[in-house]
Amino acid sequence: MVPGGACWRGGVVPRGFKRWLSSSSCSPAPRVCVVGSGPAGFYTAQHILKHHGGAQVDIYEKLPVPFGLVRFGVAPDHPEVKNVINAFTQTARSERCAYYGNVTVGRDIKVAELRQAYHAVVLSYGAEDNRVLGIPGENLSGVYSAREFVGWYNGLPENRDLKPDLSCETALILGHGNVALDIARILLSPLSLLRKTDITDGSLAALACSKVKRVWLVGRRGPLQVAFTIKELREMINLPGARPVLNPADFTGLENAVKDAPRPRKRLTELMIKTALEKPGEKMLEAEAADPREWGLKFQRSPQEVLPTADGRRARGIRMALTRLEGSGDSAKAVPTGDVEELECGLVLSSIGYRSLPLDPAVPFDTQRGIIPNSSGRVEGVPGLYCSGWVKRGPTGVIITTMNDSFDTAQSVLEDLQVGALDVSTFREGFGAVESILRSRGVRPVSFSDWEKIDAAEVARGKAAGKPREKIVDPQEMLRLIGH
Repeated sequence: MVPGGACWRGGVVPRGFKRWLSSSSCSPAPRVCVVGSGPAGFYTAQHILKHHGGAQVDIYEKLPVPFGLVRFGVAPDHPEVKNVINAFTQTARSERCAYYGNVTVGRDIKVAELRQAYHAVVLSYGAEDNRVLGIPGENLSGVYSAREFVGWYNGLPENRDLKPDLSCETALILGHGNVALDIARILLSPLSLLRKTDITDGSLAALACSKVKRVWLVGRRGPLQVAFTIKELREMINLPGARPVLNPADFTGLENAVKDAPRPRKRLTELMIKTALEKPGEKMLEAEAADPREWGLKFQRSPQEVLPTADGRRARGIRMALTRLEGSGDSAKAVPTGDVEELECGLVLSSIGYRSLPLDPAVPFDTQRGIIPNSSGRVEGVPGLYCSGWVKRGPTGVIITTMNDSFDTAQSVLEDLQVGALDVSTFREGFGAVESILRSRGVRPVSFSDWEKIDAAEVARGKAAGKPREKIVDPQEMLRLIGH
């Protein structure tokens, strides 16, 4: 038996837990609460449930629907990345796991109240803001953060009314990461490809009327510092009907420079060089004549100002400082040379990173780094409080990075249960205590079976339109659908 009186499933006891399991005391089941139902939240829950046969885990989410950035961040034309939802669904259906959507922690329920109801509280609420450019003109019409633009085409409720102006021919994306490439691909993809995805109906209609046919991706540093990966770059290069425009001069001497670089960086650079030197084939020239679309990478340019139209309301272009690099590799710094360049564009998308926000005054927060100060996921100075995912380490990496990071935090929780740092001898009521607080505040949580009704409705609507699903973008409509 384990604390909580349940047997380990699968029969194999993880190394290091034998001494804990030999204890004859049968204390109450540890009740763990996870705040956030994206990959960080679900992976944390999954690991705790798998390695502690008695733990009960409740997952809280501010939206009625689960899965965070898997639903609202992964590009619509990357359905294979969303397959992790199947594993998360298995976790949520476990008899020792419960999901409570439509609950905003920090507003509907305080972290201190959760800490009274649970033995451990894990904050996995991600990064719900974006880094700002901090330059004149960034609030002009026609300037958007990548976060809100991605949220718009992926059906994130808060971005459903974005209505980006796509009436210009040239768009400029600031940033050289995978999100920047996602946006460029969505802007230039043939509608025939997008129609088969779960992109929202409203954004598909807007893209059908888009005049954008040229997309520049601009970075402060050089080709050796780009953050995107080879898979995403190859996908962009192979996008039907869109020609890559890379300046061979940007890659002079780089073949030698990457000889001893790690293999992923070497292959990525070689692909950029090959693309820069390649002549467009006949097929591409035919496509260009019919509908000339192109995209390109610009290096060593730092945005100084978004330039306004004559009436001062809209973006008409951007002024950039040319830079030179000091140092090499990932640590190279971009330093302005004193030269500037202006580029005409009516659409500016800033893809320079996401940012976490403080959730509750009771939780320590490092505003400089945008994270909760922690050690292996243990929140500094607050025993029993943990964090995982982007709010723990910053908004970097892919889903697998978050998985490993969340397992690390879950392991800290398990260790603290094992050595008695978390006192499970006192009974904690878990959701029972939270439910009465929420009821008194007029908040009705959404269960996982409620979500499955929403899911079924979305899939049915999608089927009628020849898509995997048609996302419902209005939370009120979601709630009406389940009779809330």
